[in-house]
Amino acid sequence: MAKEPELATIAVYSLKGGVGKTTFAINLAWASAAISRRRTLLWDLDPQAAASWLISTDRQSRDAAQAIFSKDVEVRKLIQPSTVPGLDLIAADTSLRSLDHLFREMDKKKRLAKLIESLGQDYDRIILDCPPGLTETSEQVLRATNMVVIPVIPSPLSQRAMGEVARYLVQRGGSHAPIMPVYSMVDRRRALHRKALEDQPGWPAIPMASMVEQMTVKRKPLGAFAASSPPAQSFAGLWTTIERQVQKHQKNGG
Repeated sequence: MAKEPELATIAVYSLKGGVGKTTFAINLAWASAAISRRRTLLWDLDPQAAASWLISTDRQSRDAAQAIFSKDVEVRKLIQPSTVPGLDLIAADTSLRSLDHLFREMDKKKRLAKLIESLGQDYDRIILDCPPGLTETSEQVLRATNMVVIPVIPSPLSQRAMGEVARYLVQRGGSHAPIMPVYSMVDRRRALHRKALEDQPGWPAIPMASMVEQMTVKRKPLGAFAASSPPAQSFAGLWTTIERQVQKHQKNGG
């Protein structure tokens, strides 16, 4: 009998918005559920709730997403099936706008980690769509995850933001989850993008494509309607790399 996979949590995080974070979260969650056949939960922590809008089966806003953290609502009560087979969702809503304030007030540094741990019997993989910025929420995320995937647009500004995150982690001290920078919205016709790829040849890259924009029209992950497209194939390959690294890290006791 095959051994059940250990729970692993993958955060999709960026210092700045507009880098494709939600696109990453949705497509990686789809790959986890559809390709790896993992019991997968996508937890939307971004008050903009873009991931929730894309795949939620419940169109009513509950304004309860923050209540999970203050223990006013049991976490399982907010889990819903998504429109993606095999993928569950904890939706975001506007109540998360004051989540940083709540975390500061509670002064419980591992609240998110403990909630994730409590779901270990139900899921193999939890994907976190994180709000941008270096905040109390990002502190919680860094303590709770097995890997942090950071989408980076091949531009000096976006790469500078990636450097800020790396500096922040060094200053923070202590151990933290492995970080995987991934180039996002890559257009190889542009000299700036080609140069960035040459400078960091080891970073995975997701190509710019009009097909990605179709996600918001169809309200589906790429793999559900354009599985053979270059961006869908790139996300599938990225997920395979993430799975391999997470399993290796777990095996080594990380």
